[in-house]
Amino acid sequence: MKQAIAGILLGAALFLAGCYTVPETGRTSFMLPVDDVAQGAAAFAELKAKGPISHDPEANARVRRIGNRIAGAVGDALPGAAWEFVVFDEDATINAFALPGGKVGIYTGLIKLVSSDDELAAVIGHEIAHVTARHGAERMSQGILAAAGGVVLDASTKNSNNKELLMASYGLLAGGGMLAFSRAHESEADYIGIRYAAKAGYDPRAAISFWQKMAEVSKGARMPAFLSTHPSHDRRIADLQKWMPEVVPIYEANRRP
Repeated sequence: MKQAIAGILLGAALFLAGCYTVPETGRTSFMLPVDDVAQGAAAFAELKAKGPISHDPEANARVRRIGNRIAGAVGDALPGAAWEFVVFDEDATINAFALPGGKVGIYTGLIKLVSSDDELAAVIGHEIAHVTARHGAERMSQGILAAAGGVVLDASTKNSNNKELLMASYGLLAGGGMLAFSRAHESEADYIGIRYAAKAGYDPRAAISFWQKMAEVSKGARMPAFLSTHPSHDRRIADLQKWMPEVVPIYEANRRP
C-alpha cells in the first residue's frame, strides 16, 4: 500500500508539472506549479522588517538608478513585477539577492567593493537573472521530485537486504545532482545577467573585474567545485571572457553618453 501511494504521489507531481522557457537562453526547465512570487514577496517583507536598512540617499539612489535600467532591459521576461530595490546596511556582507516578483536587495559591503556602476550592474543583472529564469522554483521542483523518488525507493526496497545501501546511494546521487544543478544555475545567471547589463547600457566586461575582486576577497576559502553550489571563480571568469564577443556588441549598441 505504501509503495502504491508513493507511486501515485510521484505520478501526480509529474502530471501537474509543466515546462518553462528561460529568457535569453531558451532552455526548457521542468517546473511544478509553485507560487514563487507570493513566497518571494513574503520573504522580502520579512527581511526588510529585520533590517537594518540603509538610509544613505546616495547609495539608495545609485542602486535604484541601476536597478531600474536593468528592469527596463528585462522587459516582459518578468510580467507583473513590482520592482523594489533596497540597500541593507551590513558592511561585513558582500552579497546581493533577488526574489520572485522583482524584489532586489544589495548589501553595503558589496557596494563598497565595486568600483563602478558597471560592476554593480553586473551583480544586479546576475541576481535578477535568477528570478527571470525561475531558478528557485526549478530547484524546489527538483527537491520535491527527489523526495518523492526517495519515498518510492524506500517503499519498493522494504524487503531488500541492501536497502540501507540503496537509500544511501540514492541520497548521494540526489544531493550531487542538486549541487550540479545549482552550479549550472549560477553559470546561466552569469550569462543572462551580463546580457541584461549590456542591454541596459552597462559594460559587461566589468563582470570580469568584479569576479577577480571576489576571487581575491575569498582567497583560500573555497571548497572543491564538485561540493560547491557555485562554480569556481576561475571557471566563472573564463566563461565570462568567452561570452564577451557576443555581449560587448549589445553594450555598444545600447551604451549611453
